[in-house]
Amino acid sequence: MIGIFLWLRQGEERLGREFNTTGRCYPQRHYMVDMERQLERLEQMVERGEYFCVNRGRQYGKTTLLSLLKRRLEGRYLVFSVSFEGIGEAPFASAETLAYTLLELFGDNIDYGEAKLASEAVRELIGETLSSCREEKLSVLKLSKIVSRLCTVSGKAVVLLIDEVDKAANYSAFMELLGMFRDKYLKRPERPTFRSVILASVYDIKNLKRKLRPQESHQYNSPWNIAADFDVSMEFDRADIAGMLEGYRTDYCVGMDIQTMAKMLYDYTSGYPFLVSRLCKLLDEKVAGTEGFPDRNAAWTKEGFQEALRLLLAEANTLFDDLRKKLADYPGLRRMLYELLYEGKSFPYNTDDEILDVARMFGYIREYEGKVMVSNRIFETRLYNLFVSEERINSAIYTEGSRDKGQFVRNGRLDMKRILERFCVHFTELYGGSEERFLEKSGRKFFLFYLKPIINGTGNYYVEASTRDEGRTDVVIDYLGEQYVVELKIWRGNAYHERGERQLLQYLEGYQLEKGYMLSFNFNKKKEVGVKEIQLGERVLVEAVV
Repeated sequence: MIGIFLWLRQGEERLGREFNTTGRCYPQRHYMVDMERQLERLEQMVERGEYFCVNRGRQYGKTTLLSLLKRRLEGRYLVFSVSFEGIGEAPFASAETLAYTLLELFGDNIDYGEAKLASEAVRELIGETLSSCREEKLSVLKLSKIVSRLCTVSGKAVVLLIDEVDKAANYSAFMELLGMFRDKYLKRPERPTFRSVILASVYDIKNLKRKLRPQESHQYNSPWNIAADFDVSMEFDRADIAGMLEGYRTDYCVGMDIQTMAKMLYDYTSGYPFLVSRLCKLLDEKVAGTEGFPDRNAAWTKEGFQEALRLLLAEANTLFDDLRKKLADYPGLRRMLYELLYEGKSFPYNTDDEILDVARMFGYIREYEGKVMVSNRIFETRLYNLFVSEERINSAIYTEGSRDKGQFVRNGRLDMKRILERFCVHFTELYGGSEERFLEKSGRKFFLFYLKPIINGTGNYYVEASTRDEGRTDVVIDYLGEQYVVELKIWRGNAYHERGERQLLQYLEGYQLEKGYMLSFNFNKKKEVGVKEIQLGERVLVEAVV
């Protein structure tokens, strides 16, 4: 899977392997997660003769997985592995040109790829067909007949892997090609064909309910509806990450606590392969060797991790660029994520909802106790930052946060009590006379807008998904290696308030924090606005009411 580059000081000897965040990974060159579990599942699907699509979000390691699978299948199967990356648009002009291009890619596999051990009969069949046909004369029907002959003379079952299918899915020529595969799949008891056909894409070709260009009319009944479900997990779990780090620690004699590092990496990424790898790359290349982190031992710590996280959230990369583009392409997706994050709106996890299906397909959301949540903390924080940047110019509370930001750091620590005090003052001045419905909907957003310029460039925040509901949200702030938990809640009476205090105490215990913070939006006209400290057992609660 996607891996991690190793930091290399000038003059140090490079070891045999490195970790990679761009393109395909190779076991002999890169540190990688053990994919044995996933490969066994895919091999079983091939042995059962299933056709399927490996559809996951961008930079999920699909290409690497297919590469490992074809190596695993070689010897028992004749494997043709092709990609639509880099072939341009001309092959999709018609079904005939696409059929001819596919056969050319088969020939290229025989000359240079894993199919180079194909029988002489297969070589002759493909070579003669390419020599005798021009692009406009190789119909899909003729290609179908060639596939049957190829599978007859090959001497072993044939498997076809097609990567980067997203580049083809807008074209009717590709739909015709899939229709041919479908027809042969249904007739395979009588006519020789591929043992298995595997596509790799972001979009779910099996259930292609829409054109991939969002502005175009919908398209139903993809011919790939014969495909089996692909339910193989491609996320890294903590054990996967720990195993990857173990090889790195051994090679470089780094004294890191592997379990602690693996937990932090998983907690922030939920195992999204690129994000795990990118954080490790930043730790090794950008954090180690800098002021405060003079070597690898200093970098691979909680403090080093927080620095890598800050760098990741501030950078432009292809994954974040694609996220921003998808929000522009799908206004409904943007609106849903905005309401989920800033307004505390709850969405039941329903894949029949087209917008939720799009968000799931791109890897932006997942299910949590029957409800929608953003798939990981990094995506969530990046979305918060994006939404803030879009609205900050016209946000009075953001402006106040920018003006106040120099007064909240004391002895290298964030003064959260002072932040709450100043927020109460500004909130009351700016919004005290607003309608309750408006404030209930926007209170969370106002606090996060105020907080953003204060911690920007040094810290970050995220919302703990397990606490997000219509009345309560826990914001976790990371700042200079320390964490602060602020519970945001709508006042719904004393009993509800006391229950919120107990919940916050439990949460603080889990984070091993002695002090917590609560910000209550109270619409009772007799409320007492301000900040006070409450001793609750061994912990201190700083409570603000607006």
